[in-house]
Amino acid sequence: MIKVGFICEGRTELILLQSAPFQQLLASLNIERLNVVNAEGSGNLLPHNIAGYVTSLEKQGAEAIVILTDLDEDICITQTKARISARKQDLVVIAVKKIEAWFLASSLAMQNLLNKPDFNFPSPENEKDPFESINNLLVTHTGRGVGKKKAGKIKLVTRLLDNGLDISQAAAHPDCRSAQYFKNKLAQIGAGKS
Repeated sequence: MIKVGFICEGRTELILLQSAPFQQLLASLNIERLNVVNAEGSGNLLPHNIAGYVTSLEKQGAEAIVILTDLDEDICITQTKARISARKQDLVVIAVKKIEAWFLASSLAMQNLLNKPDFNFPSPENEKDPFESINNLLVTHTGRGVGKKKAGKIKLVTRLLDNGLDISQAAAHPDCRSAQYFKNKLAQIGAGKS
């Protein structure tokens, strides 16, 4: 098993990366997750902060480091990666536009959450605010949303995990390339080809 440390930008990603389904995915890819560091905001994913996180994870035995953040309002993935300025050997994954787009792409979990067996979202990465889109879908189909942004996002990821959320679902969506990239790169790390 390859020992991997993760750095993420917020609590939603932290909950997702610490979840049992993600742990199962990693085990299937020959990866042992050592720890997940929450940088508590994409603005904290800057070289002077990341260096300390990386050092800490390497002291714990990490053989590879994966950084997960959102594209947010950046023009392109290259711009976000340049801002982060990670080391060449570290994997930086940018969720387009936000991690909640991966939730929209997870058809089975969304079907269960909305109690709508035919739910399929065609272009999740085109949503400007996928959290708001999911919240609106919840109001439309169940009569109740998850609330305001910060607390609502925690409720949402927790409820989706209870309804079968799995990154493999998002990666299987034909129009969720950032989730596909994430899963493919993890598979390469697990195979010893980082």
